[in-house]
Amino acid sequence: MPTARIYQQPKSAMSSGKALTHRWVLEFEPSDAKRADPLTGWAGSGDTREQVKLRFPTAEAAQAYATREGIEAHVVPAPVRKLKLQAYADNFR
Repeated sequence: MPTARIYQQPKSAMSSGKALTHRWVLEFEPSDAKRADPLTGWAGSGDTREQVKLRFPTAEAAQAYATREGIEAHVVPAPVRKLKLQAYADNFR
C-alpha cells in the first residue's frame, strides 16, 4: 500500500507574499532509496510516484481522496506562524 503525507504548502523563501499557502499538498513518500547513476552521477530511483504532488483546497479533501484511493496518508500539521512586528525606525536604534 502506498504511503503519503499531507501538508500545507509553505511560503516561498524568495518572497514575502503568502499567495497559495492555503493549499494542502498530498505527496507520496519514496519507496526506493536513491542511488547514483554510474554515467552521470545524478541521484535517482525507479519510483515514479515521487514526482506526483496533488494539491487540494482543504486537508479534509486530501484525506478523503487518500482513503478513496487506498493510500495510507498522515497529516503533517502546519507550523505556527510568528509575526515579527517592528517599525522601520527600529533599525536605527
